[in-house]
Amino acid sequence: MSLMNLTAVELGKKIKNKEVTVVEATKAALDAIDAKEDKVNSFVTVDREGALKRAEEVQKLIDDGKLDGPLAGVPVAIKDNMCTEGLLTTCSSKILGNFVPTFTSEAVLNLEKAGAVILGKTNMDEFAMGSTTETSAYGETKNPWNLEHVPGGSSGGSCAAVAAEECFYALGSDTGGSIRQPSSFCGVTGIKPTYGTVSRYGLIAYGSSLDQIGPVAKDVTDCATILEIIASHDEKDSTSVKRDDLDFTSALVDDVKGMKIGIPKDYLGEGLDSEVKDAILNAAKVLEEKGAIVEEFDLSLVEYAIPAYYVIACAEASSNLARFDGVKYGYRTEEYDGLHNMYKKSRSEGFGAEVKRRIMLGSFVLSSGYYDAYYLKALRTKALIKKAFDEAFAKYDVILGPAAPTTAPKLGESLSDPLKMYLGDIYTISVNLAGLPGITVPCGTDSKGLPIGLQLIGDCFKEKNIIRAAYSFEQTRDFKHSPLAE
Repeated sequence: MSLMNLTAVELGKKIKNKEVTVVEATKAALDAIDAKEDKVNSFVTVDREGALKRAEEVQKLIDDGKLDGPLAGVPVAIKDNMCTEGLLTTCSSKILGNFVPTFTSEAVLNLEKAGAVILGKTNMDEFAMGSTTETSAYGETKNPWNLEHVPGGSSGGSCAAVAAEECFYALGSDTGGSIRQPSSFCGVTGIKPTYGTVSRYGLIAYGSSLDQIGPVAKDVTDCATILEIIASHDEKDSTSVKRDDLDFTSALVDDVKGMKIGIPKDYLGEGLDSEVKDAILNAAKVLEEKGAIVEEFDLSLVEYAIPAYYVIACAEASSNLARFDGVKYGYRTEEYDGLHNMYKKSRSEGFGAEVKRRIMLGSFVLSSGYYDAYYLKALRTKALIKKAFDEAFAKYDVILGPAAPTTAPKLGESLSDPLKMYLGDIYTISVNLAGLPGITVPCGTDSKGLPIGLQLIGDCFKEKNIIRAAYSFEQTRDFKHSPLAE
């Protein structure tokens, strides 16, 4: 058995018991990256030298008894929209192709304090705008289960790196399903925590009221352990929440007796692939057999989630991305005539088509004639969606459904029809609009051998409910973490 087959927590134990050194683990990961990157393309930047140097430092801290956490010495990959001091951070965009931050994002700092070794930065849809990791300026990432298919997005690089066993776990960010949907497509586990649980400081913003950092790993135990490390109150982030209940690993209990689980009927309607539907209903049956009370119910307003999400996200993006103008940092056009021409050419040449589309849409809905008609209406709809979830959680502990309507589509299929790509977010975006926590766990494969993900949604600050339900379900299946597992 290769070191790369281990989960992050299993490797952490071996390092602690001195069965493996941090340098050995880091070398194993770097060798895996060297062997598989040509096919998968999950990384934008690999920091071989920095990782090996850091591995030696962490090993010394472990030997001196200064580091004894469950993930001390375990190598990690970071999505390329989180700032890392001295390490290229591009958001997979040409406009940030030369940007090296002078500080590190809070979530990554928390990992480093716990002894993480950063291998590099993972590929993503440009500025997290997309659902396939095909809009990256550094080429598309491929799904390790079938290289002709997409890994999902926008955290496709992080999910593919975990599935391809190029790293032990990774960080992703989730604005409208960007951790949960690619986790489903790549057969890994991913958590989007309650909004405000993990600091957004140092995360390059797409939609500030929706973005949230979360873990991607091989199983629920890893995800709960990572979330416990990265979750913290941060005064540098005005949306950060002070919480006392951050012991997520205490929810790793194989017991769902009496847990009330609701399945929205709207999630099982048209557009849902029959194989995905069967896998989701089978998972619900498994939880029911373990003692959970499972019911179908009506969750209203599902049809309004996509338009509300895209109006709000694009409006925030058009504002957030105004800072990339070629003046202080990032790409600047070589030939220009005056300041305005420099802005225009730098942005035209630096941004990709999908980013331009969303900036234009956002600028349009914020313009004086349309602000009330679109943006304010979307905000009211967001409030109604939150209310619908509040009513559902008065009856249920957890809501169960698919993470995506289909398994991973083929490369090139989604980009030709952006609207179809947007509609693929139907099951994930409501969670971001309402600020709720959600987790995706693998629950089977389709006839093509592609993974299917089960999504569990909890009420605000009730991550423990979804972790418990996901962990209980996970105990009933023997699902290989990676298509490349030896």
